[in-house]
Amino acid sequence: MYAKDIRKAFLDFFKSREHQIIPSAPMVVRNDPTLMFTNAGMNQFKDLFLGNENVTHNKIADSQKCLRVSGKHNDLEEVGRDTYHHTMFEMLGNWSFGNYFKKEAIAWAWEFLTATLGIEKDKLYVTVFEGDPGDSMDIDQEAFDYWKEFLPTERILKGSKKDNFWEMGETGPCGACSEIHIDIRSDADKQKISGADLVNKDHPLVIELWNLVFIQYNRKGNGKLEALPMKHIDTGLGLERLAMVMQGVQSNYDTDIFQSIIQKISKITSRKYGEDEQTDIAMRVIADHLRAVSFSIADSQLPSNNKAGYVIRRILRRAVRYGYTFLGQEEPFIYRLVEALASEMGDAYPEIKEQKELIEKVIMEEESSFLKTLANGIRMLDQQIEEAKKQKNSSIQGKSAFILYDTYGFPLDLTRLILRENDLDVSQEEFEKEMEIQKSRSRDAAVVTREDWQEIFPADSTEFLGYDQTAAEVRIARYRKTEEKGKTRFHLVLDQTPFYAESGGQLGDTGVLESGDEKIRILDTQKENNLIIHIADKMPANPENNLQAFVNRKTRQTTTYHHTATHLLHFALRKVLGTHVEQKGSLVHPEYLRFDFSHFSKIEKEDLDRIEKMVNQLIRDNFPLEETRSLPMTKAMDMGALALFGEKYGEDVRVIKFGDSVELCGGIHVPSTGNIGFFKIVRESSIAAGIRRIEAVAGPAAEKFVDQKLDIIDTLEELFKSHNLIATIEKTISENADLKKKHEEFSKDLRDVARKNMQAKIRNLGKVNLIAEEVMIRPAENIKNLAFEMKTQVENLVLALGANLDGKAHLTLMISENLVKDMGLDARQIIREVSKEIQGGGGGQDFYATAGGKNPQGIPKALEMIAEIIEKAE
Repeated sequence: MYAKDIRKAFLDFFKSREHQIIPSAPMVVRNDPTLMFTNAGMNQFKDLFLGNENVTHNKIADSQKCLRVSGKHNDLEEVGRDTYHHTMFEMLGNWSFGNYFKKEAIAWAWEFLTATLGIEKDKLYVTVFEGDPGDSMDIDQEAFDYWKEFLPTERILKGSKKDNFWEMGETGPCGACSEIHIDIRSDADKQKISGADLVNKDHPLVIELWNLVFIQYNRKGNGKLEALPMKHIDTGLGLERLAMVMQGVQSNYDTDIFQSIIQKISKITSRKYGEDEQTDIAMRVIADHLRAVSFSIADSQLPSNNKAGYVIRRILRRAVRYGYTFLGQEEPFIYRLVEALASEMGDAYPEIKEQKELIEKVIMEEESSFLKTLANGIRMLDQQIEEAKKQKNSSIQGKSAFILYDTYGFPLDLTRLILRENDLDVSQEEFEKEMEIQKSRSRDAAVVTREDWQEIFPADSTEFLGYDQTAAEVRIARYRKTEEKGKTRFHLVLDQTPFYAESGGQLGDTGVLESGDEKIRILDTQKENNLIIHIADKMPANPENNLQAFVNRKTRQTTTYHHTATHLLHFALRKVLGTHVEQKGSLVHPEYLRFDFSHFSKIEKEDLDRIEKMVNQLIRDNFPLEETRSLPMTKAMDMGALALFGEKYGEDVRVIKFGDSVELCGGIHVPSTGNIGFFKIVRESSIAAGIRRIEAVAGPAAEKFVDQKLDIIDTLEELFKSHNLIATIEKTISENADLKKKHEEFSKDLRDVARKNMQAKIRNLGKVNLIAEEVMIRPAENIKNLAFEMKTQVENLVLALGANLDGKAHLTLMISENLVKDMGLDARQIIREVSKEIQGGGGGQDFYATAGGKNPQGIPKALEMIAEIIEKAE
């Protein structure tokens, strides 16, 4: 069975059992502060498990795209080394929210695997939770008894809390789980050792297929378990592993899911898969990482140096490294694999096909950039190797290897590989020490403690009033205390609220809660999944009392100007540039807006002017807000509403319309476009391959921007005593260029004089021609030019120059390359040694180095020391 047929069989099986089939949620998570990526099928249902959202379908099934780069078996550096772990994977899952429980979950899982797919029963083992004294829990006898209906007891294994008790996190819903494992070894291997002895032992051919989680408890902050009011089912069946079983191969990478990509890699690199272990690992790494990166970009998460973007960049760079080191690829090539991926997975996930060109461009730019970084890293490592050989050391410092890893993306094994070629090694102990220091810093920066929710009164959800009002009488339904970066904050959940929680690019509201004379500041409003959380600096004296909630109206109003202006800008961009323009990110701030979108070239000034004029015309047209708060998604699409890749939409959506601009949006807007007043583009730039960014201001912020520009013009007119600024500035630039040319000619003449004087002062020390002089030349660039000119005219030169540059000491040391090679002289070492005389420091290359310091009086002594060092070397 092809993977697509397995996926369809699974969904059809559960659809026939009255499960609602839903699409995969985005792999990149937007409204959950605890997650950057969907790492399990259950992530999108957290609010249902936590009771923060009402259940609309109590039986659901789907195929969810997931990403894991840490945790059990998912260390990024290990992916590709075995045949069955991945970064990005598909999780087939079925869920019950208060409907069926263990009996049906176990029976249906067994039926699907053995009857629908025809997997041989005697290859299967199952595990059940053995109990845990610490939680006062006995063996999961109920699950054990249900499994006995299908398997002999010797195939029902007892598992520890580590393997057979699933928890969402340190707190929250949890429960025992039951895993289904399969043994696909040969009969001969099975005779040697039973599969039961290899379950959960990391054997590549005795693997977990399906995990059935029986959620029935809630873990409190104090570690205690309490029963949930409803019992739930959460299951996860790995598609890649199931495809391996169904296609009769012994590696996930030998399935149709990966083979088309691996064959394309083989064709591009002229390397055959299956002939060399290191080559095979490299191909597996690249095939796996291509999927993770491509799906993330399709979900609008671009590689960057922050948070989720950094993870994606790290994954892609690992793939580039493997291609570079083991497949000899010194030019970008991974982007050429996107077509094979789109052919394999584009039907199930159309976003890959629809955004293929963008994905290719982003990956190609990232590859090009990192290949340059790799080249720089190799140059740095070459210097370390040269230094170690010069010092007759057998290894380089672990700290140096860590800098290569941290700055240039070199894994330790790549550094070691290059070192071994030079008969050198590296201190792994030092490397791991530096790694632990960095991890400790990251852990400390990320520490957030949240106490348990304290419930004042039960409330299923918060009613949002903010579309219609900025003030309301509210009650606190529950709260919790948090500690982050040394600050204590309180998270409040209200029964109803006028405060907008940050989402869709729009920042969260701020304001106050009042009770009599008491005021509680609301510092921010955030979403945790679908829970609206008001972040306060303190708790009210009487949390049970009714409170008056007031949104900061000024910031709310200026924010709405920028949000509506963002919609108008998006509309104008598509009109002027074309319908290929898709939103890739936005920030709606009270003072400005930022809009990222797909477009493959710089926008010409004429087009920017047209876009800006069109937005201002839409403002003057004073289109009223046409809002539909709850419309079926299909009807919204029929209206022509724009939906964004990477966003999760429900069955019913909110539609915002201003004239012909129609978008799905949950944000706050002006009553009519005329309220905005004025719109001004501040700048347009590139943030990644195929992604442009426009920053703009609207309303009072736009007026302020224009006023500031006019003030600058007024100031310039006064400074230049001219009302014809362009002609005056052009004349000034021309005169400045003439003066610069004359200055360069004068500097050259000064250097000629200095050069002739110094040539007359050459000291012959054996084969070395030494010049050590204090000069009256400035700036430092001129001294550098003089040094390089002398180098071309004097053989076997050691040139040491000192200068007082505006009260600061400056040293320059130039050594002919043949002296560096023959005598072992190193300008860097010498300059570092003598720079203490000028109370400074320096560095550079072995043949040329400079130093700066705060003590010009030490220059003569420093020059004298250089001469002594050269005399001793000779």
